[in-house]
Amino acid sequence: MAATDLNRQPSTGSTDSPSEAFSAAEVTQFERDGYFIARRLASEALCARMLEVTRDGLQREVPPVEYEADLNYPGAPPSLEAAGGHTVRRLKQALSRDFCFVEWASSPALVNRLRQLLGPAVVMPLAHHNCIMTKEPRHSSDTGWHQDIRYWSFERPELVSVWLALTPETTRNGCLRLIPGSNRLSLDRGRFDQDLFLRPELPENQALIAQAVWAELEPGDVLFFHARTFHAASRNHTDRAKFSVVFTFRGAENHPKPGSRSSSLPELVLPLAQ
Repeated sequence: MAATDLNRQPSTGSTDSPSEAFSAAEVTQFERDGYFIARRLASEALCARMLEVTRDGLQREVPPVEYEADLNYPGAPPSLEAAGGHTVRRLKQALSRDFCFVEWASSPALVNRLRQLLGPAVVMPLAHHNCIMTKEPRHSSDTGWHQDIRYWSFERPELVSVWLALTPETTRNGCLRLIPGSNRLSLDRGRFDQDLFLRPELPENQALIAQAVWAELEPGDVLFFHARTFHAASRNHTDRAKFSVVFTFRGAENHPKPGSRSSSLPELVLPLAQ
């Protein structure tokens, strides 16, 4: 569908630099590892506003919402009627919930980096991610090893997801784990289950998973990761909820396939120059 133009309105894979762009070495590291963490990229004030909108949306269950029970991942309630059945997993369509999310998506610190990874013209699909991920201390779930591109339909699997932490993300509360370099792998279909998660019982997958690293984040930190990078996360084992904002981006020449879910919603064209 037509895009809306915003112009008209182990290496740890991280840096503590608040600059407005990646260095050449950081771009090389992203291309090699399939991910990179930029520290303190979003301001404290902007994160606070996003967190305020998130908590309000959770309290009132402002639709559209995805519940843990909708997916039946390990640890999730078995149904909406079960105990914890209305535990929210995602507040969907984040961009339309408050202007603060538009402010973040169009910020120079983010857009400049995306242009380095995807090309001079960057587009944000609204059909994928575009959400606030929530992980509650009770009734949250485990997410198996997967690639985001598994259910997406684009001309090329070259997309980048941007994960902004609004609260601390640790090994205890279910931060992401990633497999460095997995964005460059091509695996046989037999190494996946019917839902395209890696089969953890296979020795070759166990050897791959053993290479995984933890992406621990503080509020304002941003994880950039390739759509082909394998990642997973555990449930929240603490007594406090975890929140993050997740958007996905593509280069302007990498179009969604007509008739697919990837082309089912409009898209945003990000500013061309910052």
